[in-house]
Amino acid sequence: MKTVSKGVCAAKGFRAGGVHCGIRKNRTKRDLSLILSSVPASAAAVYTRNLVKGAPIYVTKENLKDGKAQAVIINSGNANTCNANGIEIAEGMCALVSEHLGIDSSLVVVASTGVIGQPLDLEPIKNGMPSLIDAVSEDGNMEAAEGIMTTDTVVKEAAVEFEIGGKICRLGGMAKGSGMIHPDMATMLVFITTDVSISPEMLDKALKGDVNETFNMLSVDGDTSTNDMVTVLANGMAGNETIVSEGDDFSLFMKALNSVTVSLCRMIAGDGEGATKLLECSVTGAADIKTAKTVAKSVICSSLLKAAMFGADANWGRVLCAIGYSGADIDPLKVDVSFKSPAGEIEVCRNGSGVDFSEDEAKKILLEKEIEIKVGLNSGNCASKAWGCDLTYDYVKINGDYRT
Repeated sequence: MKTVSKGVCAAKGFRAGGVHCGIRKNRTKRDLSLILSSVPASAAAVYTRNLVKGAPIYVTKENLKDGKAQAVIINSGNANTCNANGIEIAEGMCALVSEHLGIDSSLVVVASTGVIGQPLDLEPIKNGMPSLIDAVSEDGNMEAAEGIMTTDTVVKEAAVEFEIGGKICRLGGMAKGSGMIHPDMATMLVFITTDVSISPEMLDKALKGDVNETFNMLSVDGDTSTNDMVTVLANGMAGNETIVSEGDDFSLFMKALNSVTVSLCRMIAGDGEGATKLLECSVTGAADIKTAKTVAKSVICSSLLKAAMFGADANWGRVLCAIGYSGADIDPLKVDVSFKSPAGEIEVCRNGSGVDFSEDEAKKILLEKEIEIKVGLNSGNCASKAWGCDLTYDYVKINGDYRT
């Protein structure tokens, strides 16, 4: 398996593009994106469990009931959530794709991101469709990824190439997410494309299995969005024998999917609103996987720990505190903690108690842009990872005037 370029356009038969259509006031920012497969594809998605959901979630769920899709249209700048005519607008976006591309509107995935509770006018999208169609190309992945950004500061995309049954396959994805990130069953907006031939049922199984280990282990601020969605389209154009059950081919596909989703998770965490550091909590020695995941997620979600990491303060007591209230059944007297970064690693806690360490050395390690918080529970053989970021002054500034 090797890393390749072109994100959602890496796989055979996929094109994408993005334009500014007028939803956002800033004309330098793209606000409408489209991903298109040459042929109908197997499709699967997972969605937010927030009871308040954006209208596009309901429309996409309905459209994907048969496990098929061919296009994805996404707007930024407006979440189309809590609007009386939200469903009508989301269905209208699908109808515009159908009208311009000649595909059935039921084959369209629709997604929106931005401010909640503001009406979304279909007119700018309608007027922007001709230029959007013109912008779609095999090299339009970057423009498409830019079109879904809100408070994101960097484009987030990844892709890999691998072999299944003697056929060269590719899988790539793009994501947006910077704030309001604390998923439950999905996260942010993530769009993944692949030319692997796989049944809708197995694609659904792969996606649901993967997000529990990746996107569901990611948190920036503890707020679960109303519009979270992860979607995968697999058009089969690589020509491999269709994956219809578990086995070696399915395992290879899962490995490729996980490679891309982990990359996107790390990008999202590192680009958290106002963030200066990517945090990764690695838990080992857990009695079971549930305990490992619970502990890792609790540590990464701790506001006190996140603030300490911003200040490069090796306040390991906050790690123990987060483990203690996580609800996991652990023995506090067996817990080890160390901090690791490209500048080195330092042990700060052994068997639930502090050890002598150099504050200067710890500061040097925690001043790096990527920090690993290593937790050893010493009670079993299970492990897990979670991703997050530090908590900075800028997070409050960004969200203090997000709407205005």
